[in-house]
Amino acid sequence: MSLHNSSIAGASWLGSFRLALFALISCLGVAACGPADTPATVASPMPATTQETSESQRLTLWLDAEYARELDFSPLAKTRLGDKSAHGELDDVSEAASDAQLAWRRESVSRLRREFDYAQLDDEAKRSFDLWVYQLTQAEQSVPFRRHGFIFGRNGPQASLPNSLINYHVVDTEQDALDYISRLEQSGRYLLQYLTRTQRAAEDGIRAPHFDYQQALSEIERITTGEPFNDSGSSALWHDITTKFSALVAAGTVEQARADTLLERARTAILDNMQPAYAQISAWLTADLANVSDIAQGSWSLPDGEAYYQMRLERMTTLPLTADEIFDTGVSEVARIQAEMEEIKARVGFEGSLQDFFTFIRNDDRFYHPNTDEGRAAYIADADAILAATYEKLPEFFGILPKAGLQVRRVEPFREQDGGAAHYARGTKDGSRPGTFYAHLSDMRAASKHRLENLAYHEGVPGHHMQISIQQELEGLPAFRANKGYTSFSEGWGLYAEGLGKEMGGYEDPYADFGRLSGEIWRAVRLVVDTGIHAKRWTQDEAVQYALENSPRPEPSVRSEIRRYFNNPGQATAYKIGMLRIQAIRAKAEAALGDNFDIREFHDQILGSGQLPMGMLEAKIDAWIEARR
Repeated sequence: MSLHNSSIAGASWLGSFRLALFALISCLGVAACGPADTPATVASPMPATTQETSESQRLTLWLDAEYARELDFSPLAKTRLGDKSAHGELDDVSEAASDAQLAWRRESVSRLRREFDYAQLDDEAKRSFDLWVYQLTQAEQSVPFRRHGFIFGRNGPQASLPNSLINYHVVDTEQDALDYISRLEQSGRYLLQYLTRTQRAAEDGIRAPHFDYQQALSEIERITTGEPFNDSGSSALWHDITTKFSALVAAGTVEQARADTLLERARTAILDNMQPAYAQISAWLTADLANVSDIAQGSWSLPDGEAYYQMRLERMTTLPLTADEIFDTGVSEVARIQAEMEEIKARVGFEGSLQDFFTFIRNDDRFYHPNTDEGRAAYIADADAILAATYEKLPEFFGILPKAGLQVRRVEPFREQDGGAAHYARGTKDGSRPGTFYAHLSDMRAASKHRLENLAYHEGVPGHHMQISIQQELEGLPAFRANKGYTSFSEGWGLYAEGLGKEMGGYEDPYADFGRLSGEIWRAVRLVVDTGIHAKRWTQDEAVQYALENSPRPEPSVRSEIRRYFNNPGQATAYKIGMLRIQAIRAKAEAALGDNFDIREFHDQILGSGQLPMGMLEAKIDAWIEARR
């Protein structure tokens, strides 16, 4: 089901004005060199002078052209944005390509500092300048740890490549079909580049946990089961290809004979390129498993592991917080939220300990849809109903509203996991592809009813769909700001949105309100277990035990989540840290403005500049407070 479908028309921004951007910029002179390291000073939103406006507009044009160059490094990113200018190409994911992109980014920032006078920029342009520099800073900080990230495992290329082809490669024309085939022909090169990187990391003593190997092997098996890989039915990829190519025939775009030829070319491309690459990856992972400990270890076990984890924490939170600080915050928040849970337990008349209540919530059938196709359909229908009701309340809390449509879907079978976390996939700016709230529904005992309302607010509105759609739809900002993000901002907003749902009249059922607290306490638990795993040397079992003792989350979901934290150090801390910082910023604004505080204006200020690092966001709100006094 699609909610509030957009009426936005038009094609990709990139393809339509790229040449004009380069032409305009080539005619512009070079400004006097400004202070390269001047920090952003957010002033009151006063009318800009003609000179300021000219310099700011020039910067926007320049950054749009630079972002177009950046996207040239990733044809798949272009496709996700709805741009077909590199529709038949796959990314170069080699280390050499990464080096080339970093060199380009260094040169781009150098030119930025030479060509623009920072003092002449308006406030929003200063943010754009600072963000472009900030991206280089992040890239430089990651260089010493370029091989530390685990490639094959959760969300690895073995699954993300077919996912990109199935969900993002649009086939409207014969050329689109040829482009699909071209990508299949390049799939072997693409996948084996990732294997080479994984092998080099292994040579450096960097290996993913054993369950990442096992997950990758399982996903490859599922992806390569069915036609054309073997005769066990139709694979998800082949189903997508045949469906899209058949649609061309139905639309009268190609003749059946031509479609049959294209299908045979696609089959050959898969069997000659993709299948051998998957076989090679599987063989290496299977053999290398002998070198992997049966006991998963955190970042501390990697070369320069402590420095790597600190970099990851700062990258994810955009704040200079230590592991100990985050751990202590998590312990404190767990205690606070448990006190609120005790209040709800008393309200519903449950007799027993909070742990007993957790067990009751985990096990009672009333909190789950049946583990059947009918139960899964009911789950999605319930999510649709919650979101439809929430849309009606948005104008009371926001001035800026999303235009893009929203749909709720089950995760595709080849990447679905029992207990896997729900997630959001952005749509396109032009509305041709809606945003999607994805739910893992293979095990309905891991998809509880009482947490559905909370998830709908987080993944849909007023959460990710609201924030990301507004970001994409903002006018007047450089294009990169519509698409770049920071986990502490996006996930911090998603968690903030869960609580905002209560202010909007949600969670009338006390068990649903307990679901809200269950979601929040889980993010607090994450602060403890992520830092516990990577800084305090907790085992997987120790992390699982802490999570089960301090949250009502079902064990299958807990184990799936804990494995995610081993795989992606620090990412799980961004949710709660981001939410706490947004809440603190709001409390500051409410205290400073009193009766002059307007929740609609505040939310528009938070979302109206796209995603920002936490320090930059706070500076922006401080300026707004001063302007409103």
